[in-house]
Amino acid sequence: MKEKRTFAIIFALLAIFLAVLPFLVTFNEALTHLVEKLGAYMWVQERIVPLEVKMVGVLVTPLGINYLAHQNGMTVNGTYAGMTWNCIGWQSLLLLLITLVVGLRGNYTLVSKIETVLIGLLGTFIVNLLRLTLIVILLAYSRPLFAVVYHDYLAAIITILWLFGFWWFSYSFVLEEKTDDREQRTELED
Repeated sequence: MKEKRTFAIIFALLAIFLAVLPFLVTFNEALTHLVEKLGAYMWVQERIVPLEVKMVGVLVTPLGINYLAHQNGMTVNGTYAGMTWNCIGWQSLLLLLITLVVGLRGNYTLVSKIETVLIGLLGTFIVNLLRLTLIVILLAYSRPLFAVVYHDYLAAIITILWLFGFWWFSYSFVLEEKTDDREQRTELED
């Protein structure tokens, strides 16, 4: 039953997300400008963004893409693409955290909960790197408009699909129900 509730919440997030997507894109831009005026993003912009830009470069260079990393973005086949703190996937992390709050309720062992959180964090990070990589590939081999549409609309759907796969995997192979100590002793005595 807990599993169904988690998947229902992920599905509800997807439905809500698709319904309000045009508003989210506009709101996200406004929120970005507000946070940038406050200056609270600078640590992420100065330390995390350059690392992710370089990681994306490592992933696309074997594909023959002419890639040059900058402090605040990249040049892809001669086209500059800026990258800000807002591009690194904080929205995906927020969605993961929401599903963790719901999905980890229950009588699961602490170790399996920790494993689930670690898999979720690592997977979300990898999905965000791949999302950024696909944007660079689109920028390199197609019109810039395709990269923008993917960035603004389709990338979030990939995050939702990742969450479905993550929770299926977690419930199937990672999360273990706690067993009662009395049950364990009875099983050992038999």
